[in-house]
Amino acid sequence: MEKDDLERLGESRARWEGTLKGRLANYPEGREGFFTMSGIPVERLYTPGEVKDLDYLRDLGFPGEYPFTRGIHPTMYRGRFWTMRMFAGYGTAEETNARFKYLSEHGETGLSVAFDYPTLYGYDTDDPEAEGEFGRCGVAISSLADMEILFEGIPLDEVTTSMTINGPAAVVWAMYIAAAEKQGVPQEKLGGTIQNDILKEYIAQKSFIFPPEPSMRLIVDTFEYGSKYVPRWNTISISGYHIREAGATAAQELAFTLADGFAYVKEAVKRGLTLDDFAPRLSFFFNAHSDFFEEIAKYRAARRIWAREMRERFGAKNPRSWWLRFHTQTAGVSLTAQQPENNVVRVAIQALAAILGGTQSLHTNSMDEALALPSEVAARVALRTQQIIAHESGVTNTIDPLGGSYYLEALTNRLEQEAYRIFEEIEALGGVIPAIEVGYFQRKIAESAYKYQRAIDSGDRTIVGANRYQLDEPLRIPLLRMDPEGERRQRQRLARVRRERDNEELRRRLEALREATKGSENLMPYILDAVKAHATLGEICGVLREVFGEYRESVVI
Repeated sequence: MEKDDLERLGESRARWEGTLKGRLANYPEGREGFFTMSGIPVERLYTPGEVKDLDYLRDLGFPGEYPFTRGIHPTMYRGRFWTMRMFAGYGTAEETNARFKYLSEHGETGLSVAFDYPTLYGYDTDDPEAEGEFGRCGVAISSLADMEILFEGIPLDEVTTSMTINGPAAVVWAMYIAAAEKQGVPQEKLGGTIQNDILKEYIAQKSFIFPPEPSMRLIVDTFEYGSKYVPRWNTISISGYHIREAGATAAQELAFTLADGFAYVKEAVKRGLTLDDFAPRLSFFFNAHSDFFEEIAKYRAARRIWAREMRERFGAKNPRSWWLRFHTQTAGVSLTAQQPENNVVRVAIQALAAILGGTQSLHTNSMDEALALPSEVAARVALRTQQIIAHESGVTNTIDPLGGSYYLEALTNRLEQEAYRIFEEIEALGGVIPAIEVGYFQRKIAESAYKYQRAIDSGDRTIVGANRYQLDEPLRIPLLRMDPEGERRQRQRLARVRRERDNEELRRRLEALREATKGSENLMPYILDAVKAHATLGEICGVLREVFGEYRESVVI
């Protein structure tokens, strides 16, 4: 707007606010101040005055064009919907395979694998460290035999698969590649994602194995190998989801995630990789929490920041290197065990925010996840939530329908400013890894989590059914029960693998991996060789532990 227009707008607003005085005297607003979940003040009304410096072409542009604020594709959902990728995994490979097929029959368009904690930490099911944890938060994968069963009857050249695995990501990816080869599918035809984001493990989720330096080496190895031999694969999903679940605000999730992304880019470039060879396959993973507009603004700010930094700071030339492609999962931490049916509504609102924010794929949580792993019925309702939004709501008919909203654009700008403020704090500490080592991220997340929980406990923040509108009634939804014989069968299969393989050949391949680990070669070919010789996850990670050591987190006070 021109200066004269802004002045007239200011005068009119002052007049309008004057008329509110009587109304506010008789009907005061609900509280002294209104804030987003990140603590950003929310004004009573937004006008062009709050976005007076916004330049459409510089700050928004058109969908599919730099800076991609309005989306990375020129037609977005008018051309194709997001991938409906339901996170699934529990117990044995057989049980999870059946769940994959069930979800596919009901319209899922991409697979997403949850692994149990022994697998996440690189242990076999029969390791003493795994006692009592089999299959409780995901599927147990200890060997190539398990991976083959997990995808039995699922043509891996016709689906894309996301695998939420970090410390042992290179090993699990090698198992997937080898299982595909046994199906007759060459690795260059495989599409999917490994999470492979170890920095956020040190920051939030804590399923790390090795120290940061060798962990970063493994990640860059996957970048290099993938760009050469598995070109359709996303070799990392840089994840803010777990950072948010640990208690971070939306602004912290945005800044911490992008800072991690920049750290991976720097590490790969330092290795000598060409930026435009690997950057187009970098992907992201964000949370969708309940503050509707803040979440949409977060995704838009993320795209704009990433595009600017990749083009201006890192010098990427390929426009695909500027794209921030991301998967979204609705907020698990927002689900309540009380009145679990209410979670259907929460998830629908969060999913709608992700879609209006331009996500490329989406998982919707099931209503029962605060109580157990999802039942078939609950998982189907969660999938149907996405399908109803896609086919019945009309929100996919136009691109970025909230773009241009004075509130949304002001909030997008504010989150971007807050992200750059946080980037400066991280850089002042020497970068992401030094900031991890001094507890910067951990302390910030703990402070935010405490503040949020205190607001719930005091009643300042309402969680329907949990701290307000409670009911005293028995649970009415069925919960999943895992096969009680699953662990026994898994152990038997693992024993059979060890008994029937060529153990002399295995010894040679593990020794070759050990020697390569001591040097500086790319480890992916050696890991693949070991996997094809039926080395178990624990055996391969055991070799890496011997050479790399294990990470022990410092106490943060």
